[in-house]
Amino acid sequence: MINVKGIIYLSVCIAASLGVNACSSTKVTPQVAPTPVPQIQPPKPVKTVDINALIEANAAGFHDCLVQLQNRATREGISDDTVMDTVAKLQFVPKVIELDNAQPEFSQTFYSYFTKRATDWRISEGQRLLRENRALLNRLEQQYGVPPQYLLSFWGLETNYGTYKGKMSVLDSLATLACEQRRAEYFTTELMQALKLKEKYGFDKSTMVGSWAGAMGHTQFMPSAYAKYAIDGDGDGKADLWNSTADALTSAANFLQQLGWQRSERWGREVTLPANFNYQHLGAKQAQPLSVWASESVRETNGKLLPSLPMKAALYLPSGHTGPAFLGYENFNVIMRWNRSEFYAITVGHLADRIMGGEPLKVTPPDLPRLSREQVKLLQTKLNEAGFDVGAADGVLGRNSVAGIQAFQRSNNMIADGFPSPEVFNALGIAL
Repeated sequence: MINVKGIIYLSVCIAASLGVNACSSTKVTPQVAPTPVPQIQPPKPVKTVDINALIEANAAGFHDCLVQLQNRATREGISDDTVMDTVAKLQFVPKVIELDNAQPEFSQTFYSYFTKRATDWRISEGQRLLRENRALLNRLEQQYGVPPQYLLSFWGLETNYGTYKGKMSVLDSLATLACEQRRAEYFTTELMQALKLKEKYGFDKSTMVGSWAGAMGHTQFMPSAYAKYAIDGDGDGKADLWNSTADALTSAANFLQQLGWQRSERWGREVTLPANFNYQHLGAKQAQPLSVWASESVRETNGKLLPSLPMKAALYLPSGHTGPAFLGYENFNVIMRWNRSEFYAITVGHLADRIMGGEPLKVTPPDLPRLSREQVKLLQTKLNEAGFDVGAADGVLGRNSVAGIQAFQRSNNMIADGFPSPEVFNALGIAL
C-alpha cells in the first residue's frame, strides 16, 4: 500500500523500528557501567477504544456529515449529478471504523512477514509475467529507468499480481473515514479526488473497489496518487488501474521515477558481517559510503569484497545479529517512500532479485517469538528505570528504543545489535 495515503500501522512501525526507524524522539542517555535493575511497577495500561461506541457515534452523525460532503463536492466543482446520484447515496461502513481503530496486540516478526510474502509462487508467477509482459516492461525501463523485476515485485506484493485488489467500495470507505473526526480532512480530500476520478474516467461506483482505507487497483494507489501519477499505458484514453495491466505498470514506473528511482542501481543486497563487527552504525539515519563498509570487512554473501564506491548504504538487521543483514542503497529509500516499512522494502528488493534468478537468502531469518505491546512496554519501562532513556513506554519499538537496547547491551557485554531478543528480555528479568 502506497505511503502517500498517510497511514502508518503499529505493526509497520514496530517492524520498521527493528531496522531503526523513527517512532519516538527522546535522546538516549547510555549508562556507563552495568546497573542493577530496580524493582518497578508494570506500565499503566493504554486506554482502549470502545469500538462499538465509536461505530454508533459515527453512524449517528453520518447523515449530517454527508450533507457537508455534498457541499464540499459542489465547492470543488464536482457536478450536481454526481453530488446527487453518488455523494448523497454513500453508505456508512461499520467495518471501516473497526479496521481503522484496530491495534494489533502483537508485533510481526521479520520471519513471519518475509516467509509469507517472498514465496515460491510469487517468484514463479513473477517470472511467468516477466515473459508475458517483456515488451511492455522493457519499454517502461527505457522510459522511466525502473527495471522489470521491481515493477513485478511491487505488483506481486500489493495485489498478488492483480488477483486480489480488494472488495470494499472505495467511495463508501472514504466517506466513512471522512466523517470520522480523527483524520477527517485527509480522507475528505481523498474522497474528493476519488469523485473527480469517477467523473474524469466515467468509472462506475461498483468498479471502484479496493482496501478499507481507499487504496485502489493493481498497485493500490490512493486517489491522490492516482490523480497525480496514473498513466494511460495502453492508449485507450483512460488510466484504468483496475482493469489494465499496462496502465497499472506504467503508473507504477512513473510513480517510482517521481519518487527518485536511481536508474542502473540496485535496491541493496544481503551481506555478511565479520565476527568482530561493532554494530555502531545501524539504520537509515547512519548510512555510510560503500567504501567505509568495505573497510569494515562487510562482504557480499559470496565472499567478494564490496565495491569501494562513494555511494551510501545503510545497514539493516530485521532479525538482529542472528538473522540476515542487508545494505540498503538509495533505491531502498525510494521503496520506503512507497511504503514506510523496512520489512516491505527488503521483501520488494529480494523478490525482485529472485524473479531474475537470484539466490535465496544466505541466512534464514530466525523464527523468533512475537512480542506483545505489553511486553514491549515492560521492556521500555525496565530500560528507563535502569538508566537507558528510551522515552515513553508506549509499546512501539522506535529508533530511541533500539538505541537504548544497544546501550544496555554494550553495558552488559552483549552483542549491541539493538534488537529486542529473548536474551535482552532475560537480562532485564522479563519472562517471555
